[in-house]
Amino acid sequence: MRRRPLLLALTAAAATPRLRAAELTARPLEFPGDFGAHPQQRIEWWYLTGHLAAADAGEQADPQFGFQVTFFRARTPVNPAHPSRFAARQLLFAHVALTDLTHARMHHDQRIARTGFGLAEFALAETRLMLHDWTLQRSGPAQASRYDAKVRSTGFSLDLQCRSTQPVLRQGEQGWSRKAPQPAQASLYYSQPQLEVQGSVQVDARQVAVQGRAWLDHEWSDSLLDAPAVGWDWIGMNLHDGSALMAFRLRRADGQAHYAGGSFRRPGAPPRIETSDSVHFKPLRWWTSPHSAARYPVHWAVQTTSGTFEVKALLDDQELDSRASTGAIYWEGLSELLDSAGKRIGLGYLEMTGYAAALRL
Repeated sequence: MRRRPLLLALTAAAATPRLRAAELTARPLEFPGDFGAHPQQRIEWWYLTGHLAAADAGEQADPQFGFQVTFFRARTPVNPAHPSRFAARQLLFAHVALTDLTHARMHHDQRIARTGFGLAEFALAETRLMLHDWTLQRSGPAQASRYDAKVRSTGFSLDLQCRSTQPVLRQGEQGWSRKAPQPAQASLYYSQPQLEVQGSVQVDARQVAVQGRAWLDHEWSDSLLDAPAVGWDWIGMNLHDGSALMAFRLRRADGQAHYAGGSFRRPGAPPRIETSDSVHFKPLRWWTSPHSAARYPVHWAVQTTSGTFEVKALLDDQELDSRASTGAIYWEGLSELLDSAGKRIGLGYLEMTGYAAALRL
């Protein structure tokens, strides 16, 4: 983690004049440029999740693994023109998790570093992220992306190649995704669902050739949450018929929705964008973490204009303790999507924040 250099850098950051981030405004997303980082904005993340089975198991095989590879970028108050090479202008964080369904166990790790010195880097016009020996990078034309994710940690590693099978999905109003009743509280946000995955997973002494499906989100903003919200519930689901479902709600301390949204896209069709009053999350079953004592809904009913679904965790214990990097405890895990008859129609990830404590960056 190299904590001492990071603490020194943050101390220097606190002593420098503060600089406001450039105001985020609605605009058309442009590719390939918007695949890259947006360091003028305060926060940004690239979020790759998916399900994996043995390479010879077939497309519709039950998953053996779920995975998450997430890189976060945060702009500090340090002026970019600060002359010191040691000034912490930008920080990179990364989380990685591997859910092993066969052994009902989740492995996870985290890292943090200031950018520069060959330790942590991002690119401005391309997805190219590096934090020590963890990497995520895109290649190929804008309409045919390939993402390579390589992570090695104690006890597990990932080496995955994810190829796009569908166009970029612009969330919200052509990429302008509102996160509160007031129009200015928003992010720029796109997804790449239905990524085709091949590669290998190493867990303990096992090396497994794998194939599966993944979902990538890339989002940037100047604020994490509107003041009344303490966290969010989010799903990104790849349906077996090639459709893609995303839904979220920002949640107040009393558990009620503050704001919501989402999208549904069938193959070859334009997306249907959900409004705040058309998305509803209802908890059906709760699980209490033995690690943090936080209580999470691990089985949901999710209603949208595209249908009513159930989202059910494939393993209850998929909580991540990231207090050594982003400072939060949250739940993030592989889940199945069920139709109204209880039939599995897709797989993807459920993310729940703000249950252990109100989420703050």
